[in-house]
Amino acid sequence: MIPGIFLVHKQVGESSFDVVRRFKHRAFEAGLKKYPLGHGGTLDPFAEGLLLVLAGQATRLMELMHPLPKTYRAEIVWGTETDTCDHLGLPVLETSAESLTVPALEEALAGFLGWRDQVPPATSAKKIGGEAAYKKAHRGEVFELAPSRVYLHNAKWVEHELPKRSTLEITCRGGFYVRSLARDLGRKLDCGAHLSKLCRTAIGPWLDPGPERESFISGEALIPWCPSRLLTAQEADHLSHGRGIDRGETLAPVWSLPESFPSPDAPVRALFEGRLVALLRERDGGWRTVANLRGGL
Repeated sequence: MIPGIFLVHKQVGESSFDVVRRFKHRAFEAGLKKYPLGHGGTLDPFAEGLLLVLAGQATRLMELMHPLPKTYRAEIVWGTETDTCDHLGLPVLETSAESLTVPALEEALAGFLGWRDQVPPATSAKKIGGEAAYKKAHRGEVFELAPSRVYLHNAKWVEHELPKRSTLEITCRGGFYVRSLARDLGRKLDCGAHLSKLCRTAIGPWLDPGPERESFISGEALIPWCPSRLLTAQEADHLSHGRGIDRGETLAPVWSLPESFPSPDAPVRALFEGRLVALLRERDGGWRTVANLRGGL
């Protein structure tokens, strides 16, 4: 169990924590009883695709995963809206979708691009008074979720089987609910809709490895959208003891976000001998540590 990020394909029916639990078992078998593990972005149990499992000091990179572009392939069923916005929920609206046309779908989809307010599904992990909304929903409680500001970078229809279903490919920022997009498209088109399938194919520079496969990344392959500062041994020692270093030369990111995608306000990577040892921010004309990744990744 090496510190770094594992790229894992989550299967339909698993929860994101089920995947992390498997890694906890692997760590336990390796004699690591309290090894830090977490995931970088939840997938619903009915969904499949790429899940990032962060191990060891890499768990400290978790917040950097949220603003990354995430790419999904989604199947939307027309004519029925459900209370969960997916195929597992109960119908709350059923109507005809016979009048749907491809031009109407194109026009409707264009209105959701960019920044907008989106109401999460009632069965989401959004917190209400410190408790996940889905727990309240499962108890039958009635409540309203406040809209969240979300970003949809691009979206395109890739297949239609009208009036039954259509398949969509989107790239969005973290925090975007594809289930809510399906619900809102149905409402805009006056026909009702829900999400029936969802696959996450990419997060930032990383692609889904495919069923029953996993990949591992560490060192200079981590957070490549951040600029880098290469350290001398003396500078690495300064940072490890909480001291700042001069600005020196900063290298440009080795992976760029899609054009016009919102900036993630990325920190600077401190690299020493091919390992990521710290995250840096500018202070007093130099660099100071905001996360010391002891031992390096």
